[in-house]
Amino acid sequence: MLEITSDNKLKRLIVVGDRVLIRPKNPVDQTPTGLYLPPTVTEKEQVQSGYVIKVGPGYPIPTPTDDEPWKETEEKVKYMPLQAQEGDVAIYLQRNAIDVVFNNEKYVIVPQASILMLERIEDLFN
Repeated sequence: MLEITSDNKLKRLIVVGDRVLIRPKNPVDQTPTGLYLPPTVTEKEQVQSGYVIKVGPGYPIPTPTDDEPWKETEEKVKYMPLQAQEGDVAIYLQRNAIDVVFNNEKYVIVPQASILMLERIEDLFN
């Protein structure tokens, strides 16, 4: 799995909102009976899986309005965090994914709502 380190360029990427950056797993290119499938077939499957590389800040939460609207207040945006975390294995819907290539590596950006299930390995970073 590709991790974010201080010397790689993934650190420069900022994922916004409720989006998740995923590096797809290599799809199975052979059926159980031994038939080899072309890459176009395996990429068009409805459900894919991959490693969560980066996550956005989450869903923005509106700030409550004051009873004194004339007061100048510094509005800080608060976010409800996403369930996905870096290092998770995500199973997601391909139809909502946006394919991107960064440093000759293929990634997909999917909204949190397109992720069907997460597998989290607790001891991954411990």
